[in-house]
Order: sequence, then structure tokens, then C-alpha cells
Amino acid sequence: MAGRLEGKVALISGLARGQGRSHAVRMAEEGADIIGFDICEPIETVPYEGATKEDLAETVRQVEALDRRIVATEADARDFDAVKKAVDDGVAQLGRLDIVSANAGIFTFGTPTHEVSDTEWNNVIDTNITGVWHTVKAAAPHMIEAGNGGSIAITSSAAGIKAMATVGAYTTAKHAVIGLMRTLALELGEHNIRVNSIHPTGVGTEMILNKPMYKLFRPDLDDPTQEDFAEGFAELHALPTTWVEPVDISNAIVFLASDEARYITGTEMKIDAGYTAK
Repeated sequence: MAGRLEGKVALISGLARGQGRSHAVRMAEEGADIIGFDICEPIETVPYEGATKEDLAETVRQVEALDRRIVATEADARDFDAVKKAVDDGVAQLGRLDIVSANAGIFTFGTPTHEVSDTEWNNVIDTNITGVWHTVKAAAPHMIEAGNGGSIAITSSAAGIKAMATVGAYTTAKHAVIGLMRTLALELGEHNIRVNSIHPTGVGTEMILNKPMYKLFRPDLDDPTQEDFAEGFAELHALPTTWVEPVDISNAIVFLASDEARYITGTEMKIDAGYTAK
């Protein structure tokens, strides 16, 4: 039986691991071929390890194991020329572009906003909002020219709806992408291209599963563990869970990319276990 995305091609930024890899695998399971890129190196001021070339190769392996095609490139979302080349090359090889998951992002935390350095602020804003704009800017002309419509899903965050102290740059960027999403929904609607934003709570990836984050939530402990962190993080949610898994976000993106969501645009979709309701 054909998958829900059979015959389509999806672009994913932040492809190498975490949510990006999950989105690639999940869309490949539904029949899509994949174009994607990732910086594959650490970014200064980010308090956890960055993705690697080996991570990107593993994503390629997993997609190809599903008998789908994939064009994966090392590129920094902050560099429009690199992003455009990655997208153009992918479309040239795979023949079309129907779906965009503007997923690449970084997370910094733990410093009052008035004490955040210019470098930290700029890295977050340039990746989490300008990088999203670059991704859509490179992709939209291909989608418009093809005339097939399509879906663009921008990964924001629960922090795009509800603020948290000492997460100023991230919260600012994730609020900003909602404005970008709404504007794009109006501009691209005439081409039958739908644009929505995704708002997860914490997702079980390296972005939150790291020692500095454990310490942020459990400052009372000298060396808190993941289990210690989970106790505190679970209290944020209305549902009885610690965090959500990457596939929970991937399922939402597949839905938005499918014909089932053909009239959904300009919408903020929460996958937050009730975090923003509390």
C-alpha cells in the first residue's frame, strides 16, 4: 500500500540526528525521498555536543535502508549560499520539492538575558530564526515554480508560546518564527503552499539530555543525573510524561505534509504534553 507521502520529496534542515533524523526516517517510511543538510560541527556557546559527519552518515544509512533516496549535505543554516546550493543540488537530483521541515536549531540556557553575550545571542538568533528564513527562501522558489503546492513546517517550541527565565535568546527566536510562519502562510497560500509551526515541549534528544541542563533543573545536586532531571522536568506537564520523543514531532510533520491537512495553514500545532496549558 502506498504511503501518505508517496512520490514526494522533503527538505529537512538539521538532518544529522535528533528530530531531523527522526523526521527523515518517518517521512521515508511514508514514501518520501529526502533532501537535507546539517552543519555537522559544534557551534560556539552551545553547551552540548554538536552533530557530526558520522551522525549525518547514519541518517543517510537509515533512510536508504527504507529503499528511499536521500541527498545529504554539510551546510550551515546561517549561510544562505550554502543552504541554497544544498537545496538546488537536491532538487536537481530528485526532481522536485514538496515538503519543508525547517528544523535546525540550537538551545542555550541558564544565563539571565541581560548577561547573555553578544556571541551567544547572535548564534541563537542567526540559527533559529535567520536559518529558518534561509531554508524557506531557498526552497520556496522550487515549490512555486513546480506548481504542486506543498507543506512547510517550521519547528518553533513551547518556548515560542510560553516564556521561561534564563532562556531569553531561544525564547525570542522561537516567538519570532511564529510571525514568519504567519506571513509566509499569507504569501504562499495562493500557490497552495501551506505553512505551519510546530511547538514541542522538551524532546528526548541531546538538546535537553545533557549535563548542563540537568544542573539547571537540579541546582540542589552536585552531579545530577538524567533521572534527577526527569523528576523536575515532568512537573512542567499536564500529562504524566517527562519529555516527548522525536517521533511524536515527526508524526505531526507527516500529518501536516499529507492530504489530511490540506486546509491547515497559519496554525501553531502544540505537541507539548500540556506544558503551555499550565
